Amino acid sequence: MTAPLHEPTAEAAPSAAEEAAVAGADTKAVQGRSLGRIAWERLKRDKLALTGGVVVLVLIVIAVLAPAITALYGQDPNSFNEDAIDPLFGTPTGSLGGMSGEHWLGVEPVNGRDIFARIVHGARISLLVGFLSALVAVVLGTILGVLAGFFGGWVDALISRIMDGLLAFPQLLFIIALVSVMPDNMLGLSGTGVRLLMMILVIGFFGWPYIGRVVRGQTLSMREREYVEAARSLGAGRFYILFKELLPNLVAPIIVYTTMMIPTNILTEAALSFLGVGVKPPTSSWGQMLSSAIDYYQSDPMYMVIPGVAIFITVLAFNLFGDGVRDALDPKGSR
Repeated sequence: MTAPLHEPTAEAAPSAAEEAAVAGADTKAVQGRSLGRIAWERLKRDKLALTGGVVVLVLIVIAVLAPAITALYGQDPNSFNEDAIDPLFGTPTGSLGGMSGEHWLGVEPVNGRDIFARIVHGARISLLVGFLSALVAVVLGTILGVLAGFFGGWVDALISRIMDGLLAFPQLLFIIALVSVMPDNMLGLSGTGVRLLMMILVIGFFGWPYIGRVVRGQTLSMREREYVEAARSLGAGRFYILFKELLPNLVAPIIVYTTMMIPTNILTEAALSFLGVGVKPPTSSWGQMLSSAIDYYQSDPMYMVIPGVAIFITVLAFNLFGDGVRDALDPKGSR
């Protein structure tokens, strides 16, 4: 018998470097990602949402640093600049409402107050009311919604009827009537402080049924899930299930609804200030500036355009960011 022409050769043993690379690849392949990381990666791919988020952060920084910004700018929001006003017609001198290197967005008719300084300080009022009233609504809506969905029975029936009644109540008319009869001094606050407190509490109080319904529906669907039944079978109490099993799983819808609620509250504050029941002059407010601009929309249209654009950009940024957060936190999303 003749020997084979080609002897079988033994396969070369993998080197240590190759084994380490394979082990590293396997480790990366099985590495898990948290829900927060998955949501952040989805949100990063949504350019519109990121743009809205950046605008929201810029607005928050402007509102917080408003006194410092206007100090560097060199204009006070309540100082009159009669030299920038035409004494005959009471309108700003120059073009585009008196825009210049000294007054970037022009000045108000008649009194000559700097519009840029008032827009910057008006951001504080809008964002303060928007965020704090949303916080009041979220706290009330989450607590009552969870209680209604988890306990059911007469508790659910009572809370649900309260929500139905508040949803049918004319919120705007009630706020107008309440603010109109409020005293100028209350709880150590006076003037604008009292009106701000009332707007925050009333807008938040009438806003909680919306998020309460969402939380109640989510709680009803989750209270029969396997992990809740498992906790019950192990002897967990009601409060343990509420705070350890249900509330952590309600964080995503609560965050999403909060981002949608803030721009609505900002529009409500602007509407109240426009109607004259918001903050008192000389405190600046975007809605109040729009109300004052009605008398000058023909002679000085920029006075109306600038606060309107500020409201539009703010609400649009919050809505874009809220849409992106909703898509990022949606486990069934395709992105």
